[in-house]
Amino acid sequence: MQERLHGRVARRLQADSGLSAADYVVLVHLTEAVGGRMRSADLARAVEWEKSRMSHQISRMVKRGMVLRAECPEDGRGAFVVVTPVGREMIQSAAPGHVATVRRLFVDLLTPEELGTLAGVAGRVVDQLDRRSE
Repeated sequence: MQERLHGRVARRLQADSGLSAADYVVLVHLTEAVGGRMRSADLARAVEWEKSRMSHQISRMVKRGMVLRAECPEDGRGAFVVVTPVGREMIQSAAPGHVATVRRLFVDLLTPEELGTLAGVAGRVVDQLDRRSE
Protein backbone atom coordinates (compact mmCIF):
# COMPACT_ATOMS: atom_id res chain seq x y z
CA MET A 1 0.00 0.00 0.00
CA GLN A 2 2.74 2.45 0.97
CA GLU A 3 4.63 1.99 -2.30
CA ARG A 4 1.52 2.22 -4.46
CA LEU A 5 0.30 5.29 -2.60
CA HIS A 6 3.69 6.99 -2.79
CA GLY A 7 3.94 6.24 -6.51
CA ARG A 8 0.51 7.63 -7.24
CA VAL A 9 1.08 10.77 -5.16
CA ALA A 10 4.52 11.31 -6.73
CA ARG A 11 3.17 10.99 -10.28
CA ARG A 12 0.36 13.47 -9.55
CA LEU A 13 2.84 15.90 -7.97
CA GLN A 14 5.12 15.68 -11.03
CA ALA A 15 2.24 16.13 -13.45
CA ASP A 16 0.71 19.06 -11.59
CA SER A 17 3.81 20.98 -10.55
CA GLY A 18 6.88 19.62 -12.32
CA LEU A 19 8.38 18.71 -8.95
CA SER A 20 9.61 15.22 -8.20
CA ALA A 21 8.86 13.72 -4.80
CA ALA A 22 12.56 14.22 -3.97
CA ASP A 23 12.40 17.90 -4.97
CA TYR A 24 9.33 18.34 -2.80
CA VAL A 25 10.75 16.73 0.33
CA VAL A 26 13.96 18.79 0.09
CA LEU A 27 11.99 22.01 -0.42
CA VAL A 28 9.70 21.21 2.52
CA HIS A 29 12.66 20.79 4.87
CA LEU A 30 14.43 23.90 3.60
CA THR A 31 11.38 26.15 3.73
CA GLU A 32 10.68 25.01 7.30
CA ALA A 33 14.29 25.62 8.39
CA VAL A 34 15.41 28.89 9.95
CA GLY A 35 16.60 31.18 7.16
CA GLY A 36 15.63 28.62 4.52
CA ARG A 37 18.98 26.89 4.89
CA MET A 38 20.37 23.65 6.26
CA ARG A 39 23.73 21.98 6.26
CA SER A 40 23.79 19.38 3.53
CA ALA A 41 24.62 16.57 5.99
CA ASP A 42 21.76 17.60 8.29
CA LEU A 43 19.35 17.69 5.37
CA ALA A 44 20.46 14.21 4.28
CA ARG A 45 19.96 12.93 7.82
CA ALA A 46 16.51 14.55 8.06
CA VAL A 47 15.25 12.78 4.94
CA GLU A 48 17.13 9.52 5.66
CA TRP A 49 19.28 9.69 2.51
CA GLU A 50 22.93 8.92 1.96
CA LYS A 51 25.21 11.92 1.41
CA SER A 52 25.83 10.97 -2.22
CA ARG A 53 22.11 10.84 -3.02
CA MET A 54 21.63 14.24 -1.41
CA SER A 55 24.54 15.67 -3.35
CA HIS A 56 23.11 14.46 -6.67
CA GLN A 57 19.64 15.73 -5.81
CA ILE A 58 20.96 19.15 -4.81
CA SER A 59 22.98 19.36 -8.05
CA ARG A 60 19.80 18.76 -10.06
CA MET A 61 17.91 21.35 -8.04
CA VAL A 62 20.71 23.93 -8.39
CA LYS A 63 20.52 23.55 -12.19
CA ARG A 64 16.80 24.32 -12.02
CA GLY A 65 17.36 27.36 -9.78
CA MET A 66 15.43 25.92 -6.81
CA VAL A 67 18.32 25.89 -4.34
CA LEU A 68 21.90 27.02 -4.12
CA ARG A 69 24.95 25.85 -2.26
CA ALA A 70 26.60 28.26 0.17
CA GLU A 71 29.87 27.86 2.03
CA CYS A 72 29.75 27.46 5.77
CA PRO A 73 32.01 30.16 7.28
CA GLU A 74 32.49 28.25 10.56
CA ASP A 75 33.42 24.98 8.87
CA GLY A 76 35.32 24.93 5.58
CA ARG A 77 34.30 21.32 4.97
CA GLY A 78 30.56 21.88 5.40
CA ALA A 79 28.14 23.52 3.02
CA PHE A 80 24.66 24.93 3.34
CA VAL A 81 21.81 24.23 0.98
CA VAL A 82 19.65 27.34 0.65
CA VAL A 83 16.20 27.59 -0.91
CA THR A 84 15.94 30.30 -3.56
CA PRO A 85 12.92 32.49 -4.31
CA VAL A 86 12.21 30.18 -7.28
CA GLY A 87 12.22 27.16 -4.95
CA ARG A 88 9.91 28.92 -2.49
CA GLU A 89 7.52 29.81 -5.27
CA MET A 90 7.53 26.23 -6.58
CA ILE A 91 6.73 24.66 -3.20
CA GLN A 92 4.07 27.25 -2.42
CA SER A 93 2.44 26.56 -5.76
CA ALA A 94 2.68 22.77 -5.46
CA ALA A 95 1.66 22.32 -1.81
CA PRO A 96 -2.12 22.85 -2.06
CA GLY A 97 -2.51 20.32 -4.87
CA HIS A 98 -0.19 17.87 -3.16
CA VAL A 99 -2.15 18.10 0.09
CA ALA A 100 -5.42 17.65 -1.80
CA THR A 101 -4.07 14.52 -3.50
CA VAL A 102 -2.91 13.00 -0.20
CA ARG A 103 -6.28 13.78 1.37
CA ARG A 104 -8.22 12.30 -1.58
CA LEU A 105 -6.14 9.12 -1.85
CA PHE A 106 -5.59 8.46 1.86
CA VAL A 107 -6.75 10.75 4.66
CA ASP A 108 -10.37 11.13 3.57
CA LEU A 109 -10.79 7.34 3.34
CA LEU A 110 -10.24 6.89 7.08
CA THR A 111 -12.51 7.65 10.00
CA PRO A 112 -11.27 9.94 12.77
CA GLU A 113 -10.81 6.87 14.97
CA GLU A 114 -8.75 5.11 12.32
CA LEU A 115 -6.60 8.22 11.89
CA GLY A 116 -6.05 8.30 15.66
CA THR A 117 -5.01 4.65 15.68
CA LEU A 118 -2.70 5.19 12.72
CA ALA A 119 -1.12 8.22 14.44
CA GLY A 120 -0.49 6.16 17.57
CA VAL A 121 1.09 3.28 15.67
CA ALA A 122 3.18 5.62 13.52
CA GLY A 123 4.35 7.49 16.61
CA ARG A 124 5.57 4.29 18.26
CA VAL A 125 7.42 3.23 15.11
CA VAL A 126 9.08 6.65 14.73
CA ASP A 127 10.07 6.69 18.42
CA GLN A 128 11.70 3.28 18.00
CA LEU A 129 13.52 4.41 14.85
CA ASP A 130 14.77 7.51 16.65
CA ARG A 131 16.21 5.33 19.44
CA ARG A 132 17.95 2.89 17.09
CA SER A 133 20.47 3.61 14.40
CA GLU A 134 20.56 0.76 11.89
